[in-house]
Amino acid sequence: MPAAHSPIPEDRVAGLLILLYARWPSAVSRLTGEHVEHHDHEVRLRLGREPVVLPEPLAGLTLQLVASRRGHAAIGDKGALPWLFPGGQPGRPISSYQLGRRVRQLGLQPGQARSTALFQLATELPAAVLAKMLGIHISVAVAWQRTSSGDWATYAAEVSRRT
Repeated sequence: MPAAHSPIPEDRVAGLLILLYARWPSAVSRLTGEHVEHHDHEVRLRLGREPVVLPEPLAGLTLQLVASRRGHAAIGDKGALPWLFPGGQPGRPISSYQLGRRVRQLGLQPGQARSTALFQLATELPAAVLAKMLGIHISVAVAWQRTSSGDWATYAAEVSRRT
């Protein structure tokens, strides 16, 4: 396999948001600078009702992205662009198709990565926290929590019944 090129910060941030926070490319593409908060050496990203504290290197990459974002068709003041991932059309974010293509070039499969991330998060967080953090419906969070722990509960029950 040929050596992969060093991904640009935009692609790294998009890929990490999919891998860590179970975001679809369509949700990532619609993020704006207003979703990012930087206070007291913490970078937070509002994906749902409650912002999440971003770990490094994602925090630094996100701040770099906020400071340097520019669209392919944009002219003039960078601050006028609301999108974290500006697209080729003036005033529009990158398309979810284009963003998905770019993260696939990094070796990520967005659907698989999102499912894996949701499964992992559901094993670590209560459904209510997961729903608020990711901005998903509580019934979806409960379903993922049942799926992620259901096999373990069944397994534990089977083990306890063994003689």
